[in-house]
Amino acid sequence: MSATPIMLQEVNHQAEPATDGPITLEAYGITVRDIRRNYSPAALYVEAIRDDAKCDIADSGALIAMSGEKTGRSPTDKRVVQHPASTDNVWWSNVNVPIDEETFEVNRERAVDYLNTRSKLYVVDAFAGWDPSYRLKVRVICTRPYHALFMHNMLIRPTAEELRSFGNPDVVIYNAGSFPANRRTKGMTSKTSVDLSLERKEFVILGTEYAGEMKKGVFTMMNYFGPEQGILSMHCSATADKATGRSSLLFGLSGTGKTTLSADPHRLLIGDDEHCWTDQGIFNIEGGCYAKAIDLTPENEPEIFQAIRFGSVLENVVYDRQSHHVDFHDTSITQNTRGAYPIEFIRNAKIPCVAGHPTDVIFLTCDAFGVLPPVSKLTPAQARYHYISGYTAKVAGTEMGVTEPQATFSPCFGGPFLVWRPAKYAELLAAKMQQHRANAWLVNTGWSGGAYGVGARMKLKITRAIIEAIHNGQLAQSPTVKDPVFGFEVPTACEGIPAELLIPRQTWSDKASYDATAKKLATLFQKNFEKYADGASSEVLAAGPV
Repeated sequence: MSATPIMLQEVNHQAEPATDGPITLEAYGITVRDIRRNYSPAALYVEAIRDDAKCDIADSGALIAMSGEKTGRSPTDKRVVQHPASTDNVWWSNVNVPIDEETFEVNRERAVDYLNTRSKLYVVDAFAGWDPSYRLKVRVICTRPYHALFMHNMLIRPTAEELRSFGNPDVVIYNAGSFPANRRTKGMTSKTSVDLSLERKEFVILGTEYAGEMKKGVFTMMNYFGPEQGILSMHCSATADKATGRSSLLFGLSGTGKTTLSADPHRLLIGDDEHCWTDQGIFNIEGGCYAKAIDLTPENEPEIFQAIRFGSVLENVVYDRQSHHVDFHDTSITQNTRGAYPIEFIRNAKIPCVAGHPTDVIFLTCDAFGVLPPVSKLTPAQARYHYISGYTAKVAGTEMGVTEPQATFSPCFGGPFLVWRPAKYAELLAAKMQQHRANAWLVNTGWSGGAYGVGARMKLKITRAIIEAIHNGQLAQSPTVKDPVFGFEVPTACEGIPAELLIPRQTWSDKASYDATAKKLATLFQKNFEKYADGASSEVLAAGPV
């Protein structure tokens, strides 16, 4: 690894020294001779179309790939090795389910045995982290060209010279996702298993071909080793001011607008999903973007739409077999259709993807209850409360049995990828925000005028105007009123936005119904935060709704 304080422990990943020529994987127990390392996108297209029946080409030039049975991550199948060196640090929960070292070895051997049955394998050697002082060298071993192209896009692509001197990796991913886990293996609950060893710095994938598992495996590693050194790893998008270089962070769960709002033509894109905040500023962990493609149109998301071209991957989309035109509105395969593309495909991306300290930290929530204001200003204590809460809401119809809005809380807006307890990340965020005087905001991209089914979804142009007003400093100077239930300050004026829209109660025709729904949501917040109360200060506990 490059000179970096993140990875303290030595790992014996002694594969042959990496060059831009042939390598072997015998050090991992893999004896396959045909190793196709860092193939170009064009070469991977050829292999995918020729050899993979689940791949095709869209009329835009993107590679269409089907991930099979699993069209999303499998968080309930994630396992972490319980090791004496790290066990006291890990947040053991339904997020990090423990397995012993023997089980990890069994699953690793099962993956290696499967990889050894293949006539050829693909290897991607690349970096995680744009700041050379902190980046990790990642090696991905996989069987599908689609997976190789995906990680070619999502990691930071080395130059020819960097590839020649790549050496031994810091992290190794064994993607044997086409082969199932053995249900009889201790600790397995299905044929899918995604196993992480912090000590070996290895990630083993069985029983799922969903490419996002690889990307989030790297992020989970960063979520452990970064905070250990006082570096905050964050599930957020980031942009930077073109003049000052200062950044802005947008946290949010899937579907809240994190990627869409970061594709801002007036600002520089740093990244759409994963970042670190160091003493020098922020940097993107990834070399690409992984955007939701559902209902993608050139009118609403022009930057993302034009990025879905040759070199990109489109996952699990429906398309016409004659014209190869993609129907982004068809969710018959999954609602989680996605596009993965190199970050330089976004025209205003800043390369390298590093920026100065944030001026603003924005928490995005899709409130399907329709009671949160379009924008609220948070105190430092409220920022910690809402960061630990990580609220958004599911709407009726998105899952079986969901007939009304349901609150979803994911700590730090990235619960499935945390390794330490949420308070660790919240303390780091609070300290860095205080040191660099960053403002904190809660922005609702969800419903107004009533809950889902009655009110209307916030228009994208409204949210974009709010984000612009945050970035240009207008909202920081706006007069505010205190929300009587949630306690935060609500701006009462924002250029281009009707004043009545800013105060949600005024948009409801049935005021009594609004009051009851606001009380219901406040109670859900309080109940969720009970699990974090022991580690929270009295100031943070008082920052929640009443």
